[in-house]
Amino acid sequence: MRLGIFLLAARFPGQDDAAALSRTVEAAAAAERAGFDDVWLAEHHFMSYGVVPSGTVLAGHILAATGRIDVGTAVSVLSNQHPVALAEQAAMLSLLSGGRFRLGVGRGGPWRDLEVFGTGLDRYEHGFAESLDLLLAWLRSDRVAWAGERFSFREVPVVPRALVPPQVTVACTSRATEELAAVRGLPMLLGMHVGPDEKAAAVARHGLPDAPHISTHVAQVADTREQAVKTLMDEMPRWLGPGLEGYVAVDDRPRPSRDPVGYTRRMCELHPVGSPDYCVESLVTTVERTGIRHLILLVEAAGSREATLENIARLGADVLPGVRAAVAGS
Repeated sequence: MRLGIFLLAARFPGQDDAAALSRTVEAAAAAERAGFDDVWLAEHHFMSYGVVPSGTVLAGHILAATGRIDVGTAVSVLSNQHPVALAEQAAMLSLLSGGRFRLGVGRGGPWRDLEVFGTGLDRYEHGFAESLDLLLAWLRSDRVAWAGERFSFREVPVVPRALVPPQVTVACTSRATEELAAVRGLPMLLGMHVGPDEKAAAVARHGLPDAPHISTHVAQVADTREQAVKTLMDEMPRWLGPGLEGYVAVDDRPRPSRDPVGYTRRMCELHPVGSPDYCVESLVTTVERTGIRHLILLVEAAGSREATLENIARLGADVLPGVRAAVAGS
C-alpha cells in the first residue's frame, strides 16, 4: 500500500507565483514528516491553475530538500517536449536521488503550449505513442537510434544511464490511452474526475490488474463530513474558477465551460472529504473495488497555505494509519 500527495501548485487568491511555489515545496516537506510515501507534481503552462511549467525541475528541488519520500511528475506532458530530453532528465534525477524519482507522463491537451513550443497539434493528436516509445527506449538502452514518423536520428550513446530506470506511469483518460499503456505493460494514473467503479472498469479493460496503477483523489479532513464539505464548497471555487480559464485551445476549438461550484460538489461526492473515519472508508472502498493500492491525494483544495499544511498533518495522523491497517487486514 502506498499513499502520496498530489500538488497542483495553484495560485490562490491574493498570492503571487513565488508564494505558490514556496507553498508547494513546504507541502512536500510536510508530507514527508507526516508519513506519506510520495509526492506528485502537476505541470501546466500559462495558467494560474498550476504555476509549475516543469515537473522535473521542481522534482529535483524537492528531492534535494528531502531524504526519504519519492517524488514524481503527474504528469510530464509528452506532446510539447522532446521525449529524449525528458528521458535524460528522468535518468539524471533517478541517479541523483538514489532511485526516488518517478516519471508520470501524459498526452496533455490541445492547448496553447503546442503553439508556443512549436510541436503542433499533430503531436498531441497522433504522436503520443511514438513519443512514449522513444522515451521508453532511451530509458532502457545503452545506445539509441531512431527512424520514426516524427523523430529520426543516428545512433547515439545514452548518457547518463540509470541502470534501474524510473517507473513510468501513463495518465489515462480514454480507452485508447488505456490500451496504449497496456500493450507496453505500463501502469495507469487515473484521475479525480471518475469514481471507483469507473476506475475498476479501466483496470479490467487494461488487463493487468496487478500493475502498480495509481488512483488520484481530492482529500479534505475535518471533524465532520459537513465541515469538510463546507470548507471545500466555500474555498475551492475561488481558485478553481480563474484557473480553469487558462485552458485555451491552440486552434480555438469550442471548449465546454466547467462550473467550478458544480465541479467542487462532484469532488465532494466522489472523494474522501469528511471526518477521519469517512476518509478512511472512502479510500479503502477504492482499494477494494479497484484493486489499486497506490492512492495520491490532492491536499490543497481548501485554498491556503495554512489549510494545506493542516490538512497534510491531519491526514497523516488520523487517516493514513487507518487506511494502511484496513488494507493490511483485508
